[in-house]
Amino acid sequence: MDLQYVTKLTKLINQYNHEYYVLDAPSASDAVYDSLINELIDIEKAKPELKLPNSPTTRVGGLILDGFTKFEHSSVMLSLSNAFHEGDLRDFDNRIKKMAPDVTYFVELKIDGLAVTLHYANGEFVRGATRGDGVIGEDITENLKTIKTIPLSIEEEHPIEVRGEVYMAKPVFESLNAARVANGELLFANPRNAAAGSLRQLDSKIAAKRKLTMFSYAFVNALDLHLDTQSASLKRLSELGFNVNQTSTTCASIDEVIDFVNHWQAKRDNLPYEIDGIVIKVNELDIRSQLGNTAKSPRWAIAYKFPAEEVTTKLEAIRFTVGRTGMMTPNAVLVPATVAGTTVARATLHNADYIASKDIRVGDEVVIRKAGDIIPEVVAPIKDLREKDAVPFEMITNCPKCKEKLVRPDGEVDHYCLNVDCPAKIVAALIHFASRNAMNIDGLGEKIVKQLFDAGLLVRIPDVYTLTAKQLLPLARMADKKVSKLLAAIETSKAQPLDKLLFGLGIRHVGAKVAETMAQEFGHMDEIISKDASALMSVNEIGEKIAVSLVDYFANDENLAMIAQLKVLGLNMAAAQRAAVSDDSAFAGKTVVLTGTLSMPRNDAKTLLENAGAKITGSISKNTDYLIAGEAAGSKLAKAESLGITILTEDEFVTLLGSA
Repeated sequence: MDLQYVTKLTKLINQYNHEYYVLDAPSASDAVYDSLINELIDIEKAKPELKLPNSPTTRVGGLILDGFTKFEHSSVMLSLSNAFHEGDLRDFDNRIKKMAPDVTYFVELKIDGLAVTLHYANGEFVRGATRGDGVIGEDITENLKTIKTIPLSIEEEHPIEVRGEVYMAKPVFESLNAARVANGELLFANPRNAAAGSLRQLDSKIAAKRKLTMFSYAFVNALDLHLDTQSASLKRLSELGFNVNQTSTTCASIDEVIDFVNHWQAKRDNLPYEIDGIVIKVNELDIRSQLGNTAKSPRWAIAYKFPAEEVTTKLEAIRFTVGRTGMMTPNAVLVPATVAGTTVARATLHNADYIASKDIRVGDEVVIRKAGDIIPEVVAPIKDLREKDAVPFEMITNCPKCKEKLVRPDGEVDHYCLNVDCPAKIVAALIHFASRNAMNIDGLGEKIVKQLFDAGLLVRIPDVYTLTAKQLLPLARMADKKVSKLLAAIETSKAQPLDKLLFGLGIRHVGAKVAETMAQEFGHMDEIISKDASALMSVNEIGEKIAVSLVDYFANDENLAMIAQLKVLGLNMAAAQRAAVSDDSAFAGKTVVLTGTLSMPRNDAKTLLENAGAKITGSISKNTDYLIAGEAAGSKLAKAESLGITILTEDEFVTLLGSA
């Protein structure tokens, strides 16, 4: 046997895989397929040097990892904003039509699975990762290789990145749970959980046995492949051998979109896989570039979420939780019930006005659901089943933790505890400060924060940075290794940039995006502290409510003293710094677009340009100053030429960059 024969055999087996798993039209019997795959296995055992990098034998798994490595996405995997009613879809359409009146929409089933991204180079699958937080995911390449609807080789030499959704089919899920019952194992709650657990197996043999599959739905670099619409992208994906959901279609109007939504909402139970909604995207890719993204989601797409599964249960009590700002949130304590595959014993009641408007009472039989299929909420009471002595709800007047009188600000629906020494507020604020999106102190989660607060070791934010091993080791469940890791994580967090610290302080109305905007604009905590409301409002996206909240926070002497103490403790008060931009930089203040294949990684080129003062955008417009064109440049190059935009080769870009 030689390499030529192995290559032919591999190609034939891959063809049979595609016919069976993607096209559902096998041309070979199971016996023939088994014979060929066994022949290839025997050849690879006898002559390992003949095994191709993406041999179909990798589908059976076998590699056992020590853990998953982190993977930084080349392009952020944004989440979609949600629509729950027809009116939300029409509002979305109106927003789009104001900027682009002639768009069409591409609609797809929203598969209830796990988003992943696949990287191909020279036609070979080289890397795959989970979405993670959208910026950093986990490298799960070996497990993804076991999914037979993911091609290991494609006929496309250009580097491509494909996004898709991995899921477990309903019959596979039922068989898996039946086997777990027989083995006395815990059941998976739903197909999505089963798929997630399978993808995160360190032994890829286990992942292979779970029979996962994937629908591919997008190229990250579609424009580089001369594709101009979502519909053309899916057609190309299908031609390359990717599994594409055949129900997807183009709609000329929002009325057609709504008809599609209504059709599949009624038919969803007939599908062999779970869906939880419909994804609506602007079909034209150049218009998407014009519409752009918000901090969290693209403006050109929305996910319509089907009404959640609703069940009834008894409301046993109403309990209040106190947030970091002192906001009171009423929660229903329920007789446990299964909703959308998970057991629910508590659900949000939002606020006092919500409870009063629905006339929800303790002891009621109530309808519950998961809002957006995620957060359990009480929808309404079943008044016909209500006991005669059921007492109408009355909002509490004092904080359940510190007993201070509650305040409801004018024009707001929520009630607040204003006591700065309220223990519930303190604990919630400390949990928020240590959370991943703030200071990201690994090991300082809710249970540990409560334990340290109860022990008197953690009362104010600066206390985090004065903890010692001598204080921690005597506490329950605080072994040497755990304490060492926690103290190391606390020390590491001191270097977090200004935006993380600003968000971690828990200032009202200052979310992660606002904190990032403020940090980029002012550069240092002292600069923000020194600004009045009008100066803060001069920053894009900072309105009066946010500006007043910031001014009020920094007008408080205790807050200023705390920040001064954090400085002494060594916390970073400055924004993340980029290299200084030279006055002679040819790219300072310029808008630049990259296209085609460069010899350097695309992210490296972006970093160089940003450090030189350039603004990087994804699409060509009349405002573009430069197009940097690598090999196989496509539609962007043609558009730049038609608009008379300056076009640079990679060599010219590097030369111009170094001219300063």
